[in-house]
Amino acid sequence: MSKRLLLSAAFLPMLALTACGDGAEEAGAGSPDAASEQALNDQIMVDSDLANQNEGNAAITGGSDQTIPAENMTPEAIQAAKDAAFALVGGSDGVKKLPEALQYRDTVPEDSALTAATQSAAKLGNGDCAKNVKYSAQWAAKLPSIFPVYPRGATKEAAGTDYGDCALRAVTYLTPVSLGEVLTFYNSRALTGGYSSEYAIAGGDNVLSGTKGKSAFVIYGRKLPNGLTEIDLITSGK
Repeated sequence: MSKRLLLSAAFLPMLALTACGDGAEEAGAGSPDAASEQALNDQIMVDSDLANQNEGNAAITGGSDQTIPAENMTPEAIQAAKDAAFALVGGSDGVKKLPEALQYRDTVPEDSALTAATQSAAKLGNGDCAKNVKYSAQWAAKLPSIFPVYPRGATKEAAGTDYGDCALRAVTYLTPVSLGEVLTFYNSRALTGGYSSEYAIAGGDNVLSGTKGKSAFVIYGRKLPNGLTEIDLITSGK
């Protein structure tokens, strides 16, 4: 079983330094995904008012199954999600192609962007951000505007904290849009927003990460056996 994050923010530093596994296929090719570890003690509550509060208009769902609302699975809904994402990156001029993935099989180098981003997310200033996260669907609506849930994505779990100097967010969501398209969306948003961006295969996941000053993002993505894309989105900083 690959080591990966499912909204367990305290796990971030370990992911950065000891990601392990047998490797993963490139984005778009997909790879089998083992059953998810239970990351929350309690399921988040459904809050329909959150659906339109963040930039991606993400549907908020309770529970932790591997499905999304049927209305989000139609060809028309999928195309609408892609069109909204295209608009959010600024059209064709804003699309930044994913580079060839770096391969981190047994360990993640100390000088990698992934290490820097995960350490920045877990600790900011003198505060231990990872130890102060709270679990609530509301955190999905409080993501930085540069890194929203992909349009029409269905949020499964969400956590975050604004304790002290911290501004940590961690959201897991599902989308029927391909993994490659989703990662290209975030790569485009990151580079346009002045973040660095590194694409890698690590611990059985496709991983996109980067930093901008004291802010950071880490995105773990995988294609599920049912064809859906699952994304773990972690941000720190405002």
